Amino acid sequence: MANSTEEAVMNDGLTRDEYDALEQIRKGTHGRVSACVARNTKRLAGLKYIAYEKNGGLSLTEKGQQTLFIRNCIDGLRAVASDPGAKLAADVAMFLGKKGHVSARPAGDGYDITEKGRESLADIDSWAA
Repeated sequence: MANSTEEAVMNDGLTRDEYDALEQIRKGTHGRVSACVARNTKRLAGLKYIAYEKNGGLSLTEKGQQTLFIRNCIDGLRAVASDPGAKLAADVAMFLGKKGHVSARPAGDGYDITEKGRESLADIDSWAA
């Protein structure tokens, strides 16, 4: 699952707070931004995860969108590894299935992690260490 985008994401070492800010921006900031977004705007803009719109609002860049998707895929893979009945978002399930990291269970009640998926998680964990 590792590619240049994922490596760039891991090398930037975003904190949980920064990921939360990205998620809040993705959902849309209506009016005033939250304290979380305000705390992280400068760094996230500097790393090109977010950009200012013409109206002064914030939006995710393509890099920001990819970063959240990768994080969701990793979280989904971890969820399936610990609970085969875990629910996955449709886009995450499709991506992980297409890449051979998970396979749908015959009964349709979840997913099984494949050997390739386990290897990817081990690789991801080695990056984090």
